Amino acid sequence: MLLNKSSHRALATAQRCQGIPPVPHVARPNFALQQSSRPSIVPPVSALETQKTPAQSGLAPPPLKPEENGKEHIPALTKESSRHDGLKAPPIPTQERTPAPKGVVPNRSVLSAGASSLTKQSQKQNTGLLRVFSGSANKALAQEVTHYLGMELGSITSKRFADGEIYIQIQESIRGCDVFLIQPSCPPVNDNLMELLIMIDACKRASARSITAVIPYYGYARADRKVKGRESIAAKLTANLITEAGADRVLAMDIHSGQCVGYFDIPVDHIFGESVILDYLASKRIQTGDLAVVSPDVGGVARARGFAKKLNDAPLAIVDKRRSGHNMSEVMNVIGDVRGKVAVLVDDMIDTAGTISQAAKVLRQEGAREVYACTTHPVFSPPAIERLSSGVFEEVIVTNTIPIAPENIFPELTILSVANLLGETIWRVYNATSVQALRD
Repeated sequence: MLLNKSSHRALATAQRCQGIPPVPHVARPNFALQQSSRPSIVPPVSALETQKTPAQSGLAPPPLKPEENGKEHIPALTKESSRHDGLKAPPIPTQERTPAPKGVVPNRSVLSAGASSLTKQSQKQNTGLLRVFSGSANKALAQEVTHYLGMELGSITSKRFADGEIYIQIQESIRGCDVFLIQPSCPPVNDNLMELLIMIDACKRASARSITAVIPYYGYARADRKVKGRESIAAKLTANLITEAGADRVLAMDIHSGQCVGYFDIPVDHIFGESVILDYLASKRIQTGDLAVVSPDVGGVARARGFAKKLNDAPLAIVDKRRSGHNMSEVMNVIGDVRGKVAVLVDDMIDTAGTISQAAKVLRQEGAREVYACTTHPVFSPPAIERLSSGVFEEVIVTNTIPIAPENIFPELTILSVANLLGETIWRVYNATSVQALRD
């Protein structure tokens, strides 16, 4: 046991009183003065003098002040204390941001309903990832659509080999872009449909982020159910082909049968060209009491009823017919009063014009003053032109979803453009905003 000096003196005094010889004092060794045989890890004094603590170098924040009123005081970061950028950055002032409307993608501008086209400057800011391409079926319509969007039509090469095979190549980079392919499956139906499938496949292999098939006229839509045994449902087969080719979405106009929308396993935006026709009829200023909307067959009653409702609830009439075969029909009678009125026949398409021309003749016999034919898709298979230009119609109003050859133009024909409607729908799909709002 080691004793200090005072303890050692007390022990020596007690031992002398008892006659015990004193024990010599052993001093406690000072280990700090001894040199260790191991190498020292402590830096020299000169090195320690050059190193400064964070507080001495000005890197550490100033000390906290005492609490005032029970609240901890946090000092502001001064210029001197923020000398080192890696310690703490000055706080960024927060700005109040209004939440984006439901369904709107952030940082993407939305084209207003009243805007007619985009400027060049807004095109660069808003259509950076938007690409629009067209097949060979209706390039004129596609060019009108891109003009509405304020952008150029995408460059694409489409060729036919000697044996009829189709060759497609996209002439620009579409990696990570939202691609819209405009291609109606109008006559020749099979060639245009196959071209659309090959375009979808080319875009898929070019790493497009999304592919939307814009189909102004959806062919094979009349084969939507089995009427007799051992029949195919070609509308469903066509939907499967478009889906399996790689399309992510379909944008179609006035599909012949609404149930065809359910044949797709991908989203479908179904728009209607009636709004364009309604605007044109409104410009004619026909009195509501003189107007009667007529469905050429029982299957189109729902379409005609919706059309009449938008014409200030105009009266509705129905032409009852009995079809004896494909592209052949026989009109029986008219349900409703059309005497002395302007009859407006509404249908989604005119193929051979047999149904609508016979309906017009019956309406004339029933006393209709004028007969207008309104349809979205002018297929115009022979002998449609002869029937429509026979003088039974005051005017035949169609849209440009299907291109009409110059030789098929007749005096009573009026062609309206649906380019603005398609362009606005494409813009809304691209910006993830409501398409239904176009009809409301």
